[in-house]
Amino acid sequence: MADGPGRRPDRVLDPERDAAALKALTHPLRIRLLGLLREDGPATATELAARTGESSASTSYHLRVLARYEFVAEAEHRDARERRWRAVHSATSWDNAAVYASPGGRASVNALRGFQLDHLERSLRRHEEDVAAGRLGPQWFESSGVGDLLVRLTPESLAELQETFHRKADELAARDEHDPRAEKVVLLWAGLPLAPGDDGGAGTPGADAGGRPDDGRTGRRTGADDGRTGPRTGTGGDAGHRGGAR
Repeated sequence: MADGPGRRPDRVLDPERDAAALKALTHPLRIRLLGLLREDGPATATELAARTGESSASTSYHLRVLARYEFVAEAEHRDARERRWRAVHSATSWDNAAVYASPGGRASVNALRGFQLDHLERSLRRHEEDVAAGRLGPQWFESSGVGDLLVRLTPESLAELQETFHRKADELAARDEHDPRAEKVVLLWAGLPLAPGDDGGAGTPGADAGGRPDDGRTGRRTGADDGRTGPRTGTGGDAGHRGGAR
């Protein structure tokens, strides 16, 4: 995936010092370009234009903006005529409480979360197409899916759950890194407390009230609002965003 051995580090944003960098990520094309570079490795502006349906002039401009804020950098060139770009970090993270307390911080995080919902929709469509076309075998059917749960937790328990989720995901990814059977898997984390009162239907998911809508059995869960919010985000197209301190 990347242009060198091992996993790249996370980029941790400070909401005061890096306010402009955080705001730069709220452009939908920039977050898509960053996600593609994180997901698939180095590429030129022309290659990214073909994959996003944008002009090469547009992708080139937004790559330069990402480079200005040190999200991407020039990669090794195949020849002198092309300029290739690589992602500098595997994921972007920040402290949610600090971001919410900063001017414009909440709007930036809300925008990034919207992009991640778009990423979930694109990933679900691609997964369904891969299954229909036979590009994914039946060995994946039981373990894949989308589901939801409604539980009562304290802030401390939710933070522990989030940390456990990300730690286990990192552990398993490291274990399977060189396994030829491994495939890219999109994981999204969401932990959204709801205040008492009219929930507008939020407490009644599509399946049972701790819904696992496509699961046939009790216990499957998915989630994430940024590659890791609490977190990380980088999503993928936006792959690799985590919001919130770990």
